[in-house]
Amino acid sequence: MASSSKRLTSVATTIQFDPFWRWLGGHVNCILRAGTPEAVLFDHEDFHWTIADEDEQTRVIQVARGKELVGELVVFPAEISYVQMEPSESEGEWLFECVVEGENAREVAYHFVMAHEYETGAHKTEKWTH
Repeated sequence: MASSSKRLTSVATTIQFDPFWRWLGGHVNCILRAGTPEAVLFDHEDFHWTIADEDEQTRVIQVARGKELVGELVVFPAEISYVQMEPSESEGEWLFECVVEGENAREVAYHFVMAHEYETGAHKTEKWTH
Protein backbone atom coordinates (compact mmCIF):
# COMPACT_ATOMS: atom_id res chain seq x y z
CA MET A 1 0.00 0.00 0.00
CA ALA A 2 1.31 3.46 -0.88
CA SER A 3 2.19 5.91 1.85
CA SER A 4 -0.25 8.79 2.21
CA SER A 5 2.44 11.26 3.23
CA LYS A 6 3.89 13.26 0.39
CA ARG A 7 7.30 14.89 0.38
CA LEU A 8 7.84 17.97 -1.73
CA THR A 9 10.72 17.61 -4.12
CA SER A 10 13.05 20.58 -3.99
CA VAL A 11 14.22 22.18 -7.18
CA ALA A 12 17.95 22.66 -7.48
CA THR A 13 19.30 26.13 -8.19
CA THR A 14 22.47 26.69 -10.19
CA ILE A 15 25.18 29.35 -9.98
CA GLN A 16 28.55 29.83 -11.61
CA PHE A 17 31.62 28.49 -9.82
CA ASP A 18 33.44 31.82 -9.28
CA PRO A 19 30.67 33.48 -7.21
CA PHE A 20 30.26 30.25 -5.25
CA TRP A 21 34.00 30.06 -4.49
CA ARG A 22 34.07 33.70 -3.33
CA TRP A 23 31.04 33.06 -1.10
CA LEU A 24 32.61 29.84 0.26
CA GLY A 25 35.71 31.81 1.28
CA GLY A 26 33.58 33.86 3.65
CA HIS A 27 31.81 30.80 5.04
CA VAL A 28 34.57 28.26 5.71
CA ASN A 29 33.33 27.80 9.28
CA CYS A 30 30.00 26.63 7.84
CA ILE A 31 31.47 23.65 5.92
CA LEU A 32 30.26 20.32 7.26
CA ARG A 33 31.76 18.08 4.56
CA ALA A 34 33.65 18.49 1.30
CA GLY A 35 34.69 15.87 -1.18
CA THR A 36 34.89 14.15 -4.52
CA PRO A 37 33.44 10.81 -5.64
CA GLU A 38 36.64 9.19 -4.27
CA ALA A 39 37.14 10.97 -0.93
CA VAL A 40 35.31 13.07 1.66
CA LEU A 41 36.65 15.42 4.33
CA PHE A 42 34.46 15.78 7.43
CA ASP A 43 34.33 18.71 9.80
CA HIS A 44 35.12 18.30 13.50
CA GLU A 45 35.10 20.76 16.39
CA ASP A 46 38.93 20.61 16.51
CA PHE A 47 39.34 21.27 12.75
CA HIS A 48 39.47 24.46 10.73
CA TRP A 49 39.06 24.94 6.98
CA THR A 50 41.14 27.08 4.64
CA ILE A 51 40.52 27.80 0.99
CA ALA A 52 43.03 29.34 -1.39
CA ASP A 53 43.60 30.19 -5.02
CA GLU A 54 46.84 28.39 -5.78
CA ASP A 55 46.99 29.84 -9.30
CA GLU A 56 44.63 30.76 -12.16
CA GLN A 57 43.68 27.11 -12.78
CA THR A 58 43.82 25.62 -9.28
CA ARG A 59 41.86 26.11 -6.08
CA VAL A 60 42.65 24.31 -2.83
CA ILE A 61 40.53 23.54 0.20
CA GLN A 62 42.30 22.23 3.29
CA VAL A 63 41.13 20.99 6.67
CA ALA A 64 43.62 21.04 9.54
CA ARG A 65 43.85 20.37 13.24
CA GLY A 66 46.03 23.08 14.68
CA LYS A 67 48.93 23.27 12.24
CA GLU A 68 48.62 19.63 11.17
CA LEU A 69 47.05 19.11 7.76
CA VAL A 70 44.29 16.49 7.92
CA GLY A 71 43.37 16.55 4.23
CA GLU A 72 42.99 18.69 1.16
CA LEU A 73 41.07 18.81 -2.09
CA VAL A 74 42.45 20.31 -5.26
CA VAL A 75 39.73 21.89 -7.41
CA PHE A 76 40.09 22.71 -11.10
CA PRO A 77 37.48 25.41 -11.85
CA ALA A 78 37.96 25.31 -15.63
CA GLU A 79 36.37 21.83 -15.61
CA ILE A 80 33.28 22.94 -13.67
CA SER A 81 30.23 23.92 -15.74
CA TYR A 82 28.15 25.14 -12.79
CA VAL A 83 27.38 24.61 -9.10
CA GLN A 84 24.03 23.04 -8.27
CA MET A 85 22.60 23.71 -4.81
CA GLU A 86 19.67 22.22 -2.95
CA PRO A 87 18.65 21.26 0.58
CA SER A 88 20.31 18.06 1.76
CA GLU A 89 18.39 15.02 2.93
CA SER A 90 19.49 15.95 6.46
CA GLU A 91 17.64 18.88 7.98
CA GLY A 92 19.70 22.05 8.29
CA GLU A 93 22.23 21.01 5.64
CA TRP A 94 22.64 22.34 2.10
CA LEU A 95 24.34 20.41 -0.70
CA PHE A 96 26.46 22.22 -3.29
CA GLU A 97 27.59 20.05 -6.21
CA CYS A 98 30.21 21.20 -8.72
CA VAL A 99 29.04 19.68 -11.99
CA VAL A 100 31.23 18.83 -14.97
CA GLU A 101 29.37 18.47 -18.25
CA GLY A 102 30.82 16.53 -21.14
CA GLU A 103 29.45 15.88 -24.57
CA ASN A 104 27.49 12.80 -23.48
CA ALA A 105 27.43 12.94 -19.70
CA ARG A 106 27.42 15.12 -16.65
CA GLU A 107 28.89 14.22 -13.29
CA VAL A 108 29.51 15.72 -9.88
CA ALA A 109 33.24 16.30 -9.55
CA TYR A 110 33.21 17.99 -6.11
CA HIS A 111 30.61 18.51 -3.42
CA PHE A 112 30.29 20.70 -0.35
CA VAL A 113 27.73 20.26 2.45
CA MET A 114 27.11 23.52 4.27
CA ALA A 115 25.27 24.50 7.45
CA HIS A 116 23.12 27.01 5.54
CA GLU A 117 22.06 27.99 2.06
CA TYR A 118 23.73 30.37 -0.37
CA GLU A 119 22.90 34.03 0.10
CA THR A 120 22.75 36.11 -3.06
CA GLY A 121 23.64 39.39 -1.33
CA ALA A 122 27.08 40.92 -1.13
CA HIS A 123 29.88 38.44 -0.57
CA LYS A 124 31.53 38.88 2.79
CA THR A 125 35.29 39.04 2.84
CA GLU A 126 35.57 38.24 6.52
CA LYS A 127 34.88 34.72 7.79
CA TRP A 128 31.57 33.93 9.45
CA THR A 129 31.36 31.89 12.60
CA HIS A 130 28.28 29.81 13.35
